[in-house]
Amino acid sequence: MQIKLDISKTLRSAQRSFQLRARMESDSQRIVIYGASGAGKSQLLKAIAGLMTPDSGRIELAGLPLFDSATRLNLAPQQRQVGYLFQDYALFPHLNVRQNIGFGLQRGWFNPVSNYDAEAVRYWLEAFELDVVAQQFPHQLSGGQRQRVALARALVADPRALLLDEPFAALDQILRARMRRELDALQTRLAIPMILITHDPDDVRAFGDHVLRMDDGRIADVENTIEWIEQHEA
Repeated sequence: MQIKLDISKTLRSAQRSFQLRARMESDSQRIVIYGASGAGKSQLLKAIAGLMTPDSGRIELAGLPLFDSATRLNLAPQQRQVGYLFQDYALFPHLNVRQNIGFGLQRGWFNPVSNYDAEAVRYWLEAFELDVVAQQFPHQLSGGQRQRVALARALVADPRALLLDEPFAALDQILRARMRRELDALQTRLAIPMILITHDPDDVRAFGDHVLRMDDGRIADVENTIEWIEQHEA
């Protein structure tokens, strides 16, 4: 994957304002953006996905411009063809597993029917071992199952890249380690480029082919990943 971005955004909330001034360029298949809460990581990911519009700048993914303020280009999220995994998974509580996955294929305002049976949905139900819970609702699932459903929904439309917002933060330590292994194997098998944001050094170790540090809305390269991890674990 090749991603290039240089964007600016002023975010205001009550008495506080935040300046996002992010610039990055990478050819890596696995990009990890590390930073503390409030550093601007989620806003950056939303800008790439088209869920937040920068005030100015340009975003390019695999040679395709997604946003360019100079030419007033701003592709809709559906046109960007990226899969997005929210930190809280954002599953629809009134839809069952099959419907939640199928929602990634849906166009228009209507929800998929409860027995939605597209070939791609069947594939991911089987791939993530969700067949037995296909008719269950999110509140009936374990944390790992909810994450798999959210990943399946992000992948079902065959995206060009996968964006992951703190994907393991809601899991306990044992499940977190297991799901890292599963995501590692999945990304290797599918060869799908991904950008993962995190505040956990273990995520950096597992997925950090290219590590970037984000602080106060700005991005900097981490030159020596191993040395950097050891410093943050000391």
